[in-house]
Amino acid sequence: MIRRAFLCLVFAITAASAADPARVLIIVGPSKHPPGSHEVAAGGRVMQHCVEHMTNVPGVKADVVYEWPEKALRDAARTVVFIGDTFPANRLPNPQQNLADLDAMMKRGCGIVCVHYATGLLGEDVTIEGDHPLLRWMGGYFANRSCKHHESFAKIFPAATITPAAPQHPVSRGWKEFTLHDEPYTNNYFGRGNIMAPNVTTLATSMLPPDKPKRETVAWCVERDDGGRGFGIVMPHFYKNWRNDDLRRFILNAIVWTAKLDVPADGVQTTLPDLAEFKPEAVEYVPPPPKQKPAPTK
Repeated sequence: MIRRAFLCLVFAITAASAADPARVLIIVGPSKHPPGSHEVAAGGRVMQHCVEHMTNVPGVKADVVYEWPEKALRDAARTVVFIGDTFPANRLPNPQQNLADLDAMMKRGCGIVCVHYATGLLGEDVTIEGDHPLLRWMGGYFANRSCKHHESFAKIFPAATITPAAPQHPVSRGWKEFTLHDEPYTNNYFGRGNIMAPNVTTLATSMLPPDKPKRETVAWCVERDDGGRGFGIVMPHFYKNWRNDDLRRFILNAIVWTAKLDVPADGVQTTLPDLAEFKPEAVEYVPPPPKQKPAPTK
């Protein structure tokens, strides 16, 4: 009788654990960009909606936070997604503790995804040689012009064509080459000599700038020694570009892959509602007003 009760208890616990949804943690950092660009809070809500409405990867839940998350959320996450102006762990209060918390997550094999400027680090964040844990967790980063060791470049292009570079990789499933009016960063940093580590894979490239084209890595991934996976993508700058099915599927595939879930053969499928539903300041980009020249002194 005792043995039977014990086996029933074990079965119940196992069944409950199996029924627990995979959880994605989305951390939104601060941003000072004008309406229609970055829109990091609305972008976080877009990703949450898409993750929770994947028709061919059901049962995944996403938590969105706008400050550093509590331990329970960190412990529950299979992967953590960052969006913000530069890497949010360094911009939110207590950066050293934030990095220590992330280190604990990474050591247990948690995934990490950084979107657009969240791939970025400032000179104050890195050593003089450019070292930072993000280099190992994600495989590379955007080096802000304040960095002494390397300078990546941010420029908006009217038409940047994004080309798959690793068609056999699970993150490449179901999306094709696409062209966007956007700001894909170039000359991203992948380590000393700007040479990728053997465990880092280029997933997408673009020939930029148009006047002197060079094949630039604009999305990449890493399979880490701790068993975790990382992904960086330097788009979208403009909020409206979340409408692009190929870009959205690319990012969702990466979230699923870094969470160690199976990416479907045709990629993640979702239907996106009106972007205005996610409460951005503006769907379209609103450029800042031109600076007024000071009136000449008499």
